[in-house]
Amino acid sequence: MPNVDWISEYDALTEHAGLVDLAHRTQIELGGADRSTFLHNLCTNEIRKLPPGAGCEAFLTSVQGKTLAHVFVFAGPDSLVLETVAGESEKILSHLDHYLICEQVTLTDRSHQWSELLLGGAQSEGVLGQLTDSQMPEARLANAAAILGGRPVWLRRVDLAGPVGFLISAANEDLDPVRAALRGAGAVACPAPAFDAARIEWGFPLFGHDIWDTNLPQEVARDPLAISFVKGCYLGQETVARIDALGHVNKTLTGLRFPGATIPPVGLELRAGDQTVGRVTSAAYSPRLGAPLALGYVRRGSNAPGTRLTSELGDAEVIALPIQ
Repeated sequence: MPNVDWISEYDALTEHAGLVDLAHRTQIELGGADRSTFLHNLCTNEIRKLPPGAGCEAFLTSVQGKTLAHVFVFAGPDSLVLETVAGESEKILSHLDHYLICEQVTLTDRSHQWSELLLGGAQSEGVLGQLTDSQMPEARLANAAAILGGRPVWLRRVDLAGPVGFLISAANEDLDPVRAALRGAGAVACPAPAFDAARIEWGFPLFGHDIWDTNLPQEVARDPLAISFVKGCYLGQETVARIDALGHVNKTLTGLRFPGATIPPVGLELRAGDQTVGRVTSAAYSPRLGAPLALGYVRRGSNAPGTRLTSELGDAEVIALPIQ
């Protein structure tokens, strides 16, 4: 076992109530009467049918069908909020603005005005229940306004690091009181390594780590969650539909269990015989497995669970995620 000092925080994040600072994640608000149709035409999932309080996961795709962003979309009463990893505002806004012609849509970067905390773990809903009388969002990616620590927030039900979690979005000036209220109710502050271990065990990829603009959406292996194959035309839809008709892509993102105690580096080559068939994208020590665990792209024919691949760190076994 590697020398890790975050196991108790990991336990809180997965089994109790752990709090992760995600203050700098990208948040873009779309307003205007045409917002749903506009975004619907630029991403892989169904947007027009989202009622207020619902949400979905999607890929923004280029005209060639490549992945420009991997996002959550949260529908509010008067706007949509597009949420993803930090540092993506400029690229996404430029892309959306390029296709904004005469639609009644406003695009506002809220990333520097709003901040987020992730509250995860089996007891996270109970912690929130101590602090707010608001209706708790129950469905995956459902969202609701609430008052927490005396401050207005949005509660967004997510599965970034396990089956139960909430993104709590608040104005920057309200974040510290919200954090203090959560800590006072028993939430444990968790460092980045604990979050990485939990989200890799859950199989959740991050854009810029596990997904790039060279990837096709189906390579990320989140089709049931992020792609609608019946929604009709959208930018890049022809490529996505062609792959669906073909029945496969040439590589997919999968879990990889490693021997020993060394965490595999990003970019580590995976081989079948004398052929390179994959590379590691993210890795961490997995407390559930008691072994190093990685995400990585592996070529079709070598990516079935149970397949053993060779690497400089020894044999890696392809495994199904999430680990529960």
